[in-house]
Amino acid sequence: MDVAIVFKWSRDPQDAAVRADGSVDWRGAKNTPSDDDAAAIAAATALAAATGGQVVGITLGDGDPSWALARGAARVVSVADAPALLDDASTAAALAAAVRRAAPVDVVVMGDMAENPGVAGTLAALLGVPALLHVDSVGIAGEGTRRLEARRTNGSRVETLAVDAPALVAVAAASAEKRTPGMKELLAARKRPVEKVPAADIAAPASDRFEEVASRPPAGHTARIFQGDPAQAATALVAALRADGVL
Repeated sequence: MDVAIVFKWSRDPQDAAVRADGSVDWRGAKNTPSDDDAAAIAAATALAAATGGQVVGITLGDGDPSWALARGAARVVSVADAPALLDDASTAAALAAAVRRAAPVDVVVMGDMAENPGVAGTLAALLGVPALLHVDSVGIAGEGTRRLEARRTNGSRVETLAVDAPALVAVAAASAEKRTPGMKELLAARKRPVEKVPAADIAAPASDRFEEVASRPPAGHTARIFQGDPAQAATALVAALRADGVL
C-alpha cells in the first residue's frame, strides 16, 4: 500500500497574536508539526512497511519537506504558495488537490488536529473515501488484505474499527514524539525528491472563502485578593460573598 502523510498543514495557535479588541492576527504563525503529526507519520510508515508500499508526504505553505523525508517519506509534494489563512473547508480543498497530484495512494494519514476539527472529514469527502477519525492506532487487519483496522478511545470504551482501503485515517497522539531523527536521517532527507507544485497548477483555492465580520474578547471575571492573616481573609471573603448575594 502506498500511503500519503499530510503534515505541517496547521498553524500553531501559540504563534497567533490576539489584539485588544479580541481579533486574532495569524500573520506571524507558521505551519508547524504537532504531536499528532508525529503520531500520524509513525502510523503511515508502519502501514507502508507492512504492505511493501512507500510513503509520500503532502504539505502546504511554509511546511518544511525535510520533516517528513527524515521520518521515512520517500518523496514530498509541497504546495508552497498555498494561502496561509484558510478556513477548514479551503484547507481541505487544497490538501485534496495535492493528494490527487501525488496519486495513486491507497491510504491518507494525517494528524487529528483538535484546532482544525473540520479538515479531516472534509478532505475524506472531497476524495470520496471513508474516514476513521480520532484513532489511537491503525494497522492491517490481515496479511495480504487491503482492510485497515483502527483502535479508538471513546470515553471509557476502546472501539475497534475496520474499513477497506482507500480510506483516510486521522490519528490523535497519545504522547509527544519519542524519537526524533538524527543527523544521518537529516542528511539522507536532503537527497530525497521534493515536488514543488504551484497552487494554480492543481486548482488549489487561491484565497479565503470566508469573511470575518466581527470579533470580541471573551467575557472575563474580576479577581479579588484578600490580604491579611487567614482569619481576616476569611472574614473579608464571607463579607464579599454576602455583598454579591452568594450567601
